[in-house]
Amino acid sequence: MEYSTFGRHVAVDTWGGNIDLLNSAELLQSHMVEAAEACGATVLSVQAKQFEPQGATVLVLLSESHISIHTYPERGFAAIDCYTCGETVDPQLAIDYLVNVLKPEKTYAKKLIRGLGEMEVVEPMMKQVELVK
Repeated sequence: MEYSTFGRHVAVDTWGGNIDLLNSAELLQSHMVEAAEACGATVLSVQAKQFEPQGATVLVLLSESHISIHTYPERGFAAIDCYTCGETVDPQLAIDYLVNVLKPEKTYAKKLIRGLGEMEVVEPMMKQVELVK
């Protein structure tokens, strides 16, 4: 069996999100696993680090690649990215889920199309998603 090298990598900077959420590695971890499930990805493991006096980093390792977040609550900032290989999992769905959870005032996003030669950068369509409860 031959595998495709095609992948999509969505990176988003958010500003003005929920400060309490941005400062909780535990809550972020839970939401990121839900985001992975919402896009149909397979979670392999999760690493989370709560920083003092504030901030968090969470990495969700996926069978398809990864979702990560790095937060700076004192600035209201989060850097989120999701990269997935293949065509069956759409990283944009995970990003949309997380943006809806964080409720930032501003978002800046780019999507890289990878694995087809020269990387293509596109403006992703950000949309509201229904949160899983």
